[in-house]
Amino acid sequence: MTPLPVNSPTTGKIHVLILTDEMEVGGTQRQIVHLACALDRARYEVTVAYFCNRSFLADELITAGIPVIEITKKRRVDFGFMNQLVQFLRKERFDIIHCFAFSAELWGALGRRLLPASSRPALITSVRGKYDWYSPYQWRIKRWTALQSSKIIANSHAGGEFARVKMRLPQGAIEIVYNGVAKMVASIEKKELHRNSAAAARRPITALYVGRLVEVKNIPVLLRAMKKLVDGDTKMQLLIAGDGPLRERLLDQISQLNLTKHVELLGQRADTQALMAAADFLVLPSFWEGLSNVILESMMAGTPVIASAVGGSLELVENHQTGLLFASDSDTELADAMKRLATDMVLRSRLGKAAQERVVEQFSIAAMVSKMQDLYAQTVADHRLAYSFTTELKKAKKE
Repeated sequence: MTPLPVNSPTTGKIHVLILTDEMEVGGTQRQIVHLACALDRARYEVTVAYFCNRSFLADELITAGIPVIEITKKRRVDFGFMNQLVQFLRKERFDIIHCFAFSAELWGALGRRLLPASSRPALITSVRGKYDWYSPYQWRIKRWTALQSSKIIANSHAGGEFARVKMRLPQGAIEIVYNGVAKMVASIEKKELHRNSAAAARRPITALYVGRLVEVKNIPVLLRAMKKLVDGDTKMQLLIAGDGPLRERLLDQISQLNLTKHVELLGQRADTQALMAAADFLVLPSFWEGLSNVILESMMAGTPVIASAVGGSLELVENHQTGLLFASDSDTELADAMKRLATDMVLRSRLGKAAQERVVEQFSIAAMVSKMQDLYAQTVADHRLAYSFTTELKKAKKE
């Protein structure tokens, strides 16, 4: 049979393009950095391309020696952008395009179809959340890109199953690869030593939120819970690290609830791991989560987590064992959970240690990258076999 040409003939390596829409600071972008930097360079060449919103994460990739390309997209339908994307794909001759966002999947799939069949890379698409805000039209596009894909990879069973049903795909159509998280320098023992000091005994308990300031993260319920705690004389401060379109609305809510002295918006931070290591506990009150990098990083730091009982968070946090769960949007349940951790240092320590042990065992970057590399190798082999079969079939028909 006629084999599909190797797209990286000079090195014999598998040439992977990781394609995303934005390179802002977010969980997906952090996973892209982890994956790109940890891939075995003896087997893989990796390039990262994005459309807009560059952040320091792009600089981290460049420092690690990863090529980073911005293909600027200025309008919703941008023919100039599409031409640049196709020319880029034609020139680089990737073996795999791994898309990490809806618009990256759409334009990546279209750009791939405009290439000659002999140089057309395999397509991998993603499910990284519940996407319950998608319109029927968006689900049709998502299904179309899924049907073009050699593989679909979700980062949680909850998100993968929701998307599979919405796209009307058969059982087993979606692979699960959990997010990976890096080990942190700070240890639980050092943090507890600090907490047991006289200075720590006098300071307020620190609760931390890390993430985008967007609707799905449901930060207002956290502020309402803080109001209950402050009115009940619980000694606590809340730090909110992140930025987004709801910043001004949240500032107004903080003012209206008279929480200005108790809640601080830190803005976008590059030192979120240090913040997690220093905090007493982390709160993630989202309406929905896939597999949260924030929860994973907090668990790795040995910092206990309070999370809404939704989506992929249920795959990470075991209630009363590795963290605490509350009913989404219940400020009363959230306030009770926060007060419990604020007043029980032994419980904080126990939950933090158990969480760290679990994430080290099951959610390492090495485990995530190892599984992804196996999927890449299998995808390329299957793609070349399918091309060979199609080519031979066309020859047979002509004869």
